[in-house]
Amino acid sequence: MLEGRYRIDAPIARGGMSMVFRGVDERLDRPVAIKVMDPKFAGDPQFLTRFELEARAVAKLKHPSLVAVYDQGVDGDHPFLIMELVEGGTLRELLRERGPMPPHAVRAVAEPVLQAIGVAHAHGLVHRDIKPENVLISDSGEVKIADFGLVRAVAEAGITSASVILGTAAYLSPEQVTSGNADARSDVYSAGILIFEMLTGKTPFTGDTSISIALQRVDKDVPSPSRFIAGVPPEIDDLIAHATAREPAHRFADATEMANELRRIAHDLQLPDYRVPAPKDSAEHLSARYRVGPTPSPQAPRTPPPARHAPPGATDLTTRIPAADPPTMQAPPHYQTRVMTAAREMAPDYSQDYDQAPPGPPQRQSHPGQSGPPHRPRDPLLEDRGKSRRTVAIWLGIVITLALLLGIGGWWVGVGRYEAVPSIAGLDKDRAVAALQDAGFGTETRLKASDVIPEGNVVGTDPPAGSKVTKGSTVAILISSGKPKVPDITPGQDVSSVNQAIRDAGLTPVDAGETGSTAPKGTVAKVDPSPGTILPAGASVKVYRSKGSQPVKVPDVRGKTEEEAKTALQTAGLDVKSIRSEYDAKVKGGQVVGTDPASGSTVDSGDGVVLIVNSGVDMPDVRGDNVSSARTELEALGFKVVVQQLFSNDNSIVVSQSMNAGNAVEPGATITLVALP
Repeated sequence: MLEGRYRIDAPIARGGMSMVFRGVDERLDRPVAIKVMDPKFAGDPQFLTRFELEARAVAKLKHPSLVAVYDQGVDGDHPFLIMELVEGGTLRELLRERGPMPPHAVRAVAEPVLQAIGVAHAHGLVHRDIKPENVLISDSGEVKIADFGLVRAVAEAGITSASVILGTAAYLSPEQVTSGNADARSDVYSAGILIFEMLTGKTPFTGDTSISIALQRVDKDVPSPSRFIAGVPPEIDDLIAHATAREPAHRFADATEMANELRRIAHDLQLPDYRVPAPKDSAEHLSARYRVGPTPSPQAPRTPPPARHAPPGATDLTTRIPAADPPTMQAPPHYQTRVMTAAREMAPDYSQDYDQAPPGPPQRQSHPGQSGPPHRPRDPLLEDRGKSRRTVAIWLGIVITLALLLGIGGWWVGVGRYEAVPSIAGLDKDRAVAALQDAGFGTETRLKASDVIPEGNVVGTDPPAGSKVTKGSTVAILISSGKPKVPDITPGQDVSSVNQAIRDAGLTPVDAGETGSTAPKGTVAKVDPSPGTILPAGASVKVYRSKGSQPVKVPDVRGKTEEEAKTALQTAGLDVKSIRSEYDAKVKGGQVVGTDPASGSTVDSGDGVVLIVNSGVDMPDVRGDNVSSARTELEALGFKVVVQQLFSNDNSIVVSQSMNAGNAVEPGATITLVALP
């Protein structure tokens, strides 16, 4: 019993951090699922605090596809969570029994899961570990998602090893791999991988270790499931591509948005409604037939052997939780807990092939009194036949040898001389060079913009990791140049080379049409935004083509502000090549006096003009101020101040000024003030 209330009956599942048991809430007399964490977490206050906070947060969520959380606590060395018991099985068990699912069945699983996760996202919660093991399917066809908050609680525990990737490697998003950060868009990525696996029966990235699997998604896009299995509509391919974009900003904002898109696709494709079947041979179904056996009597003590592969603390937990035998089946008397798991695929039994020896040739009978084999006369026909067989064997050996040589040669030409490019994402430059050289490749370095990988770190390779290339070829190591920025562009450059430079910078070139320019017709006139501007990865950069020089009349921009004048000139196809200052008493300070060439002149489009801006300073009104404050204000504007007054007194009031307020006054001019008394 846990806390004297929750009786544990039988194990259902075991993970790296916990075990899930079938149990009964004795107080309310209802079946429950009991998740018991590993005892090592009981001594970590940080974990226990986070465990309690996450349990409370999840318990507040209400959605039919969320596994309900009833209670949490710590009994001795065992932190535990009491949850709704879903009688059925997991999506993993269903995929193992039935294989890949058609689109209408995928929709029937994915849509309620996404809706439930969307509710959590709306409350600021992130799942962090979406995978088939956490998707439960009940016998009545309900689909539910479990295990909210546990990954975060374990991640913040002080005992967590830095070498452990929290969350299942096959479903992690790129940002979880590179920085460990996760938000709603990280769950969207994992949901995209989940749908991919339901359609194809496998995850998109494979490898020898969890680290190698996780790192592949940093520099590889998730392929379309239609490449692996027929019958996947393009709309589903697009949904997965959108959900699994490497840059978080390019994904659905949260699971609700993804669920809405899936619903729209299902409507457009007229996918039929479907009731998802629960797996038959699930661990939950098997656990329903077994319970903890009776405690051995003192007269016949028996020591229960520990269950194989049981996590630390599992044996201690079961030895102190006796329960009544079920009426239909009893565990063997020498076990207190019998762990039943889902049936596993067994290797074929070939023993019958060796039970009986193959029939041999009939034994020759000797004549009575003859100890050796019977004498047989020579037969010339048989001798010729033997020679013929030897000749055939020789020629057959020659043919086989030639076939082997041709096969080896063909293998070398087609396969043997190629080598897969190793994955180097996450390594520093020196280690990446060493890894490629150890694999037999030459190396060179190239810059590539990235929103995710910090500047100076390795982004990946070109060709990408896993590509088969000739041994000894040169592989480019892509070094992050930081966030994408518009490359330097010179008017007159070839359009295709400019577009490629923009793509190399991680941005998207867009044809913006033609504009007037001194650059040759058909070449690049300018780009917008201007070179050096930092943008998000994949952002658009407008590329303007030059339509050559055209005669243009310089517009009149006198009296406009500097920005208004620039806009008017650019609209006319003219660029401002410089700005100069000039005093004009008839125009307000800072406004445009004119242009050079003057307005009305005809120039070629694309030619630069000089914008002339009034250097005059607008005269303020200081009448009514005392002499001290008026002098300070005017001298700050660069004027010389002369005060006429009967007595030298800074508190005298200014009654007149030599320049009218609002007029443009040349900098450095002398302003005369009259003050009284």
